[in-house]
Amino acid sequence: MKKKAIVLAGTRGIGRAIADGLRDVVEETVVTGRSDLDTSDLEAVKRFAALHPETDVLVLNTGGPPALPFDEITEELWTRYFHQLFLSFVLLLQRVHVRNGGHVILISSFHVREPGPKMALSNSLRLAFISVFKTASKTAMLRNVSFVNIAPGPTRTDRLAELAAKSGRTIEDVADGLPTKRVVDPAEIGAFVRFLVEKDIHAMSGVTIPFDMGIGDFVL
Repeated sequence: MKKKAIVLAGTRGIGRAIADGLRDVVEETVVTGRSDLDTSDLEAVKRFAALHPETDVLVLNTGGPPALPFDEITEELWTRYFHQLFLSFVLLLQRVHVRNGGHVILISSFHVREPGPKMALSNSLRLAFISVFKTASKTAMLRNVSFVNIAPGPTRTDRLAELAAKSGRTIEDVADGLPTKRVVDPAEIGAFVRFLVEKDIHAMSGVTIPFDMGIGDFVL
């Protein structure tokens, strides 16, 4: 059977870097973009799962919500991003079978460990799914399927450029304000995921790996 990978939101940014890295280590790569699969549309998610009921690598990735003060988050936004960041991923975990010896990769955010003042919408829903992710990893290890959550910090993506532009800055301005003087290169995350799959690494599962240039202040 051909080895297969599914990469959600894989047409640009981190998702594209992961898809590019996996193409040399699996025979089939299914990549979705915004026009192919809107994870806030649960019926579309169910149809996608029906089309792709099995895989060896499942990369759960999606665009983030707007950065807003807590008091400005509307009920409509809570509902939309509950679907996009939580329930859609739950449905995919339940409906897409990851074959024995496979990998499930989640792309979240380093803010799940250090919540930002305007990131309540993202933090709360991502953390809720990470809890489900951890629980699912326990039984999946019986089949040698590993679950790894990657939590990127500031990364050279369109989203970072958009967030920076809202405050009149560029990605270079963001980098200048970091101790490292550079943001994360998506290719580094792609190389890490490729390494996990190519080298058949399963000893770590249910863990969160920060890709944050070491700027986080957390100990564990």
